[in-house]
Amino acid sequence: MVSQTIDLLPLAQIVKANNRLKKIVARTPLVYNAMLSEKFQCEVFLKREDLQVVRSYKLRGAYNRMAQMSKTEKEKGIICASAGNHAQGVAYACYKLGIKGTIYMPETTPRQKISKVRSFGKEMVEIVLSGDTYDQAYDLAHKACEAEGKVFIHPFNDPEVMAGQGTVGMEILADSNHSIDFLFLPVGGGGLASGVGSYFKQVSPGTSIIGVEPEGAPAMYESLKQNKLVRLQKIEKFVDGAAVEQVGDQTLHYCKQILDDMHLVPEGKVCATILELYNEEAIVAEPAGALSIAALDHYAEQIKGKCVVCIVSGGNNDVMRMEDIKERALLYEGLKHYFLIKFPQRAGALREFLVNVLGPKDDIAHFEYTKKNNRDTGPALVGIELESKADYQSLLDRMEKYQVQYQVVNNNPMLFNLLV
Repeated sequence: MVSQTIDLLPLAQIVKANNRLKKIVARTPLVYNAMLSEKFQCEVFLKREDLQVVRSYKLRGAYNRMAQMSKTEKEKGIICASAGNHAQGVAYACYKLGIKGTIYMPETTPRQKISKVRSFGKEMVEIVLSGDTYDQAYDLAHKACEAEGKVFIHPFNDPEVMAGQGTVGMEILADSNHSIDFLFLPVGGGGLASGVGSYFKQVSPGTSIIGVEPEGAPAMYESLKQNKLVRLQKIEKFVDGAAVEQVGDQTLHYCKQILDDMHLVPEGKVCATILELYNEEAIVAEPAGALSIAALDHYAEQIKGKCVVCIVSGGNNDVMRMEDIKERALLYEGLKHYFLIKFPQRAGALREFLVNVLGPKDDIAHFEYTKKNNRDTGPALVGIELESKADYQSLLDRMEKYQVQYQVVNNNPMLFNLLV
C-alpha cells in the first residue's frame, strides 16, 4: 500500500461506487492479446470497455454520480456537456433513474454518437448541439445549468464521477492473475486516470501508470509540464473522446500523483492503430479507445518481458469516418503522398508520367486536373499510394530524372489543408 500522506480518492469511495454499479454496468473482460504480445515480446492484456453497455466506460462515472442525487435534485433534472461518450452514459442513467436530462454536444460530434444518445435516453433526454468543441458546449451548458437551477453532471472533474471510473481499475486487478508492470490509459479530461490511478496506486503501487493523450490536444501534458491548469488555444478535434482544451483542477491534482509518465500520440498513429485492431483482431475502437495501444511502440524496450494492460476505453466509431481514418493512417505511415505537378499541355504527357515515373506497385489514388487553354502547362493535384515507405525516394528520383515539375504538398500544411 502507498503512504496515506498521498492524497488520492479513498478506496472506500471506489468500492461503494462498484456496489452501486453492479447491476447496471457490464463487467468487461480483461483479454490476453496474442498479436500485441508477440509484437512487443511481452504479455499484453486489453481491458475491453468498448464492450460496455454504452460502448465506453463513461456510464460508470455518470451513473455513480446521478444515483446519489437527492429527490429534489432528481425532480429538477440534470444538464451535462459531452463530446459523445459521457452523453451516452448520462442518457442511459437518465432513463434508468427516471431523471430528465438536457445534453449539450458539440456540432462536430459524430452522428453515430448523437443517435446513440437518443437511443439510450429515449424520452428522458433533450439534445442541444452547440459549439465546435467540447469546451464550447461545456460553457453553454454551464450557463444554462446556473440559469435553470439544475444539477450539472461533469464528465470528469467530479470525485464521484472519478470513483465510478475507478471501478475499471478494481475489475482489472480482480481479474488479473499476474502482477501488472505497466498500465496504459487514455487521458482526456483526466477522470479515468484519476479514478483508476487512485485505485492502482493504493492496491498495486508497483505498477507504472502511463497516460496517453492525442498530440493535437495535449491539455494534461501541458498542465503537468507547467504545473498549473493550462487552457489550450487550439486543439485537433479528431480524437474527439480525448480532445479537451482544459482538464479539471481536481483531475490535475490527482494525475500529478498518479501518472508516472505522459505520452503524446500523433493522430495518424491513432488511425493506423484503429485499422490494425480492426483488420487483425476485429476490434472496433474509436480514436480515444485506441490511444493506449498506439503508445506501445514508444515503450517497446521498457515493456519487453513485462505484463502490460491497455484500457480500450470505447468503441463508438462512426463507419462514415473510416475513409478519413484510412487517409490519416496512410499519410502518417508515409504510404500516401500528394504532389502539385505541372503537366505540359500536349497529348501523351500524362501517359509518359504513368510509364516513366510511376513505379510498378505505385497507385494514383487522387487526380485533379484543370486544363488552362491560354497556358503551356496545367497544374494537377496528384495523390500517390505506395506499397512501401521505402519506395518514396525512388519516386522522387524518377521525377527528377524525367524533369517533372512538382511540389510536395504533404510538407506544406497550409497548402495541404487548402487542396486535400
